[in-house]
Amino acid sequence: MAKQVQEAYIVAATRTPIGRSHRGFFRNMRPDDLLATTLKAALAAAPGLDPAAIEDIICGCAIPEAQQGLNVARIGAVLAGLPTSVGGITVNRFCASGLSAVQMAADRIRVGEAEVMIAAGVESMSMVPMMGNSPSLSPTIFEREGDVGIAYGMGLTAEKVAQQWKVSREAQDEFALQSHLKALAAQKAGYFADEITPIEVTDRTANLEIGESIATTRTVSLDEGARADTSLEGLAKLRTVFAARGSVTAGNSSQTSDGAGALILASESAVKRFGLTPLARFVSYAAKGVPPHIMGIGPIEAIPAALRYAGLKHQDIDWFELNEAFAAQSLAVMNTLGLDPAKVNPMGGAIALGHPLGATGAIRSATVVHALKRNKLKYGMVTMCVGMGQGAAGIFEAV
Repeated sequence: MAKQVQEAYIVAATRTPIGRSHRGFFRNMRPDDLLATTLKAALAAAPGLDPAAIEDIICGCAIPEAQQGLNVARIGAVLAGLPTSVGGITVNRFCASGLSAVQMAADRIRVGEAEVMIAAGVESMSMVPMMGNSPSLSPTIFEREGDVGIAYGMGLTAEKVAQQWKVSREAQDEFALQSHLKALAAQKAGYFADEITPIEVTDRTANLEIGESIATTRTVSLDEGARADTSLEGLAKLRTVFAARGSVTAGNSSQTSDGAGALILASESAVKRFGLTPLARFVSYAAKGVPPHIMGIGPIEAIPAALRYAGLKHQDIDWFELNEAFAAQSLAVMNTLGLDPAKVNPMGGAIALGHPLGATGAIRSATVVHALKRNKLKYGMVTMCVGMGQGAAGIFEAV
């Protein structure tokens, strides 16, 4: 017998601060511990919920190997002290892994197969390199011209987008500057406080004189990447890194990062049973494929599809979290779809805040549901391009 379709509500949404990879505050923190800390924080944000009611944890991770391998979702659940009855599955759609986790969790509830789910995302780019420790592509990819774009580095695909959509270096640098300025303003105003769970980190240094390791503990509560010294002059001096005569630089690209996010989703009956307070309703989701060599345009296809499934137009969306993989692709998406710049990343994006790959979708989902509530807005969207030629978009409604 078919189960009754029901709504899926977000009742808790939290994330870690985002640290710079390799030199940032999470460089020595294992991603499974980072995930576990975030899961515990999400549960603390939903008092009254019986953890035993959680059906499953779906966790996005773009490079699920090494310290974040072996099904990090299940390991995170165990480390967080959740009941052994709570399952865990790790999913990978590269940069949209965390958003896909939210969609999958919502769908389990919407088709009546679960009452409470956790969607999460985690990535340590400090411990696991982009593309993994031993990437291996099928040689057949290089035999067909249309497929070789799968092997392109992400920066090269951004150069292709900049060329085809005629996005200038100056426009990219200006976009990057605005990302930092908006992020710094939002931090100063305290807007991230609702979504960020402060994390305690321990740094160790060697004292060679006494032959001991000195441990110092500090609490981090803000994203590490936003830079007050960013300027157009400084950005203009940066050399291109992906093409000799290109326009994409480290300054107008997203930062490699470490971080995690988690959302608890519940059905209406579970909301009533446990006395939970919904933040938002999950409305719709779409994932679409695009040519791999211009993967950055993925949202151009995914956004209209998600809007169509929801019966909405892009003018109905009050807040867009458009992941800034590169300024070039962000501008190409915005210009092609006619998105209102004032509604796109009002608190900055990945160029300033960082992009911990598989965690970003969950992190930006936490951002948008809290932003809708804080600003008394109705609809928000999270969208991103995806490596190897995809785009994804999810819509949330404040309740």
